[in-house]
Amino acid sequence: MASQVQEQDESLYPIAVLIDELRNEDVQLRLNSIKKLSTIALALGVERTRSELIPFLTDTIYDEDEVLLALAEQLGSFTPLVGGPEHVHCLLQPLESLATVEETVVRDKAVESLRNIAKEHSPSDLESHFVPLVKRLSGGDWFTSRTSACGLFAICYPRVSAGVKTELRQQFRNLCGDDTPMVRRAAAGKLGDFSQAVELEYLKSDLIPLFTALAQDEQDSVRLLAVEACVSIASLLPSEETEQHVMPTLRQAAEDKSWRVRYMVADKFTELQKAVGPEITKSDLVPAFQSLLKDCEAEVRAAAAHKVKDFCLNLSLDVRESVIMTSILPCVKELVSDANQHVKSALASVIMGLSPILGKDNTIEHLLPLFLTQLKDECPEVRLNIISNLDCVNEVIGIKQLSQSLLPAIVELAEDTKWRVRLAIIEYMPLLAGQLGVEFFDEKLNSLCMTWLVDHVFAIREAATINLKKLVEKFGTDWATLTVIPKVIGMSRDQNYLHRLTCLFCINLLAEACGPEITLKNMLPTILQMAGDNVANVRFNVAKSLQRLGPVFDQSTVQTQIKPVLDKLKSDADIDVQYYAMEAMEGN
Repeated sequence: MASQVQEQDESLYPIAVLIDELRNEDVQLRLNSIKKLSTIALALGVERTRSELIPFLTDTIYDEDEVLLALAEQLGSFTPLVGGPEHVHCLLQPLESLATVEETVVRDKAVESLRNIAKEHSPSDLESHFVPLVKRLSGGDWFTSRTSACGLFAICYPRVSAGVKTELRQQFRNLCGDDTPMVRRAAAGKLGDFSQAVELEYLKSDLIPLFTALAQDEQDSVRLLAVEACVSIASLLPSEETEQHVMPTLRQAAEDKSWRVRYMVADKFTELQKAVGPEITKSDLVPAFQSLLKDCEAEVRAAAAHKVKDFCLNLSLDVRESVIMTSILPCVKELVSDANQHVKSALASVIMGLSPILGKDNTIEHLLPLFLTQLKDECPEVRLNIISNLDCVNEVIGIKQLSQSLLPAIVELAEDTKWRVRLAIIEYMPLLAGQLGVEFFDEKLNSLCMTWLVDHVFAIREAATINLKKLVEKFGTDWATLTVIPKVIGMSRDQNYLHRLTCLFCINLLAEACGPEITLKNMLPTILQMAGDNVANVRFNVAKSLQRLGPVFDQSTVQTQIKPVLDKLKSDADIDVQYYAMEAMEGN
């Protein structure tokens, strides 16, 4: 008897602990206990999880949003823990409650979990358990339940009987005409999903009128979401019916009085282009795209500018070049000198991609002047976007033409009086080197990289040393031995001690890229020689370099070459040199 009581106590233990923890004042403790729900359910077994744990959780859904979010997420993967698909409906009640709370993130997670477990329901269970839940949420007094309901129609619609489908379409129609803008917004956001699930005849008879009404809603937040549905609907209809049912609404949206709606059209433009097909693109979308590129709002122009390359690529081959030259390029030329830097930057990120589409002659005549303008733009992001994509142009017009046109502009920027401009170009140099190749780089840009090492601004000298390391990683150690290391070592004899310091900083970084053999043979002798420099700042940086590079060398090199120099520096007249020499000795 005693053992029976003990067993009963032990079987109650998991749920008792959970109850205690969920009533604890500490939010973190409550959150942790929710995250351990699957372990507790396993300990309880499927029957007690259904009969005790789920009802308990349903009754305790009054907590911090963080805890509720964790609960909504956990329940979405609870199917095996309640006994599999035939019992999955018992999870609907707590998730239904979570789908009605005020916090949007919790509701969205509850809807996501409901969609997951809807897939586990059999068609009969869907009709007897899941569809009634959708109807309850759709008819809820508070707008939160109605917004959650919008996300559940598409998941259950394909697997229910014709009569239930009719009811679901009616419920969705009611939500699209709801008095509360938040509900209409949720319905507009899910209209695309639902249209993918509905049969074509009902798409035309039931959903397209809803789409048209939502696209003319008084709230711009509803109208802009209808634009998203436009992509789904257009992709489901044949071309002539798209023209009849979708295009009037889309034309209207592209000229909407709210910039947010026009922005959404610009953002979805290439998806719309693929959905409506080449004929409608030629007749309708090209003029619409022109007007978006000339929009009065910078955000809309930037969104449209981002789509220039993809839009041009998706044009049908027979009209591509003529449409770009007559309709798109004039707008692009205006955007290159736009007042807003985000617009120019968006354009710069894609404009180089027009070169392969337009070919060599058009690139040289029409695009190169635009690239040059953007290379000299005051906004660094615009310049970076141009330099990052030089390889697109290189493939089309060749390195010779490129060197005659764009490289002089890059060199000009590299010698700019503003040090921040010079700094930006240094950071692009490894990228440029990779695109242009080693021979061309040595001929045109190598001397520039060396000049930066003796710049009067420290930030430039520092960036130039990092740049050298990246170039060696790109071009290899043979190139470094022939081209870079001799020039760096030459700086150790420079009259200016700052340049001698830069030599040490370069060696520190080049050693990482070149490896121990080249460092020992070509660079260590220079460091050891500089230990006798007459400037204390140089001498203590020698000690720091030796500390940094010591682990690279074998023990005999350390004992025979490095230790004697550090011993000498330990008794230096300058206290800082002594300190760093001691540090280096300990490190080695």
